[in-house]
Amino acid sequence: MTESELTNAPENVRNFFENLPDTCKEKVLVTPDALKLAQTYVDEKVVGETSLDDCIHIATATLNKVDMLVSWNFKHIVNIYRIRGYNSINLRLGHTSLEIHSPKEIVNYENEE
Repeated sequence: MTESELTNAPENVRNFFENLPDTCKEKVLVTPDALKLAQTYVDEKVVGETSLDDCIHIATATLNKVDMLVSWNFKHIVNIYRIRGYNSINLRLGHTSLEIHSPKEIVNYENEE
């Protein structure tokens, strides 16, 4: 999904990801479990059906226990009410909660002391 979205991203964004070292990249596939969890977010009205792709990102990140999901999507992803909704479902179903932040929140994240 991310590869598909990058196709339509601005050139500077595509270049940024293309120039990341391979050690900073990991390909993660969408699984049936991720699709089921994503549909649960929609069924429980965290977001509407038109946001299913966003939910698939969140579910895939949750099931793969990523450290943090970073997004510019403030309407359906980086939104405190949505984050609480996703994480309440995650915790109820026995998954970990997922940290979700905007890129501005993590600039120089690893360089802070």
